[in-house]
Amino acid sequence: MRRYCWIRVWSKVENVPKITAELLNSTGHEPAGILTSKSSFVPTTFPLHHAMDGSNLTTAHTTNDKKPSKAGSAEQTESPESLVPSGNPQDKPVLPTSRPIVFFSLAIIGGIADLWSKSFIFNWRGLPGEKDIWWIVDGYFGIETAVNIGAVFGLGAGKGTIFAAFSIVAAIGICVWLFWFKAAVSLWLTTALGLVTGGIIGNLYDRLGMWWEPNFPIEWQSGVRDWILFRIPNVPFLDPWPNFNIADSLLVIGAGMLLYQSFFPGNLADSNHKPASASGKNEPESAPQES
Repeated sequence: MRRYCWIRVWSKVENVPKITAELLNSTGHEPAGILTSKSSFVPTTFPLHHAMDGSNLTTAHTTNDKKPSKAGSAEQTESPESLVPSGNPQDKPVLPTSRPIVFFSLAIIGGIADLWSKSFIFNWRGLPGEKDIWWIVDGYFGIETAVNIGAVFGLGAGKGTIFAAFSIVAAIGICVWLFWFKAAVSLWLTTALGLVTGGIIGNLYDRLGMWWEPNFPIEWQSGVRDWILFRIPNVPFLDPWPNFNIADSLLVIGAGMLLYQSFFPGNLADSNHKPASASGKNEPESAPQES
């Protein structure tokens, strides 16, 4: 059972300390929640035994008011937006403006370099078999035109349309991964996939038959033009190595970078994203102590 003490607070503010001191002497315990306003009654509750015997014991309510628990402080000061599962914008990676520039520059320049080189070499050396190998390093490295109607090492011959569709899906997936899922925060990853996309563009142009002419063999319509010849005499698999082009080189370099990052993710997977939890997330401010 509780006894309610009704305190009359008059318009003169200087009377409040005196009334509070008298109440402290009579109860032996600090009143909780006395509000002051002009000519207003403020109810303050006290346990009956405190008011009767002047005990210095404090209630759980008063203790909790003076010394809030850590969990309580966190619940009061942390808004739902500051929690990671709620999708705090501070925890989302912010892409530097240089990332799209790096990616699309590598993809476009790589694709143009591949297409220009193939057009130039085929105009210079002719179609496959029309001219002999033009050696740069005799017996090891040279130029020889060829048409690959399959994929790597000529596998999947005649399936150029399937490879073209796969290339389109791969290019779209790369863009979504980089810029929708924010993988482009990593410069290393952005560079690697930019090279891969440049290779995709160069070979996709040939897969779609955009270089093919009606007087060419029909099987070349979805074939890829190659012109780089590399071989090491008397070495298995390298005598000769299948002809390739700049697009193939870009694909291999980009895939190698991805493979390296998969083995050493902490070394080169640089990111400008610093989660709020790691870069000074707003720490819950401690509740002010009541005197």
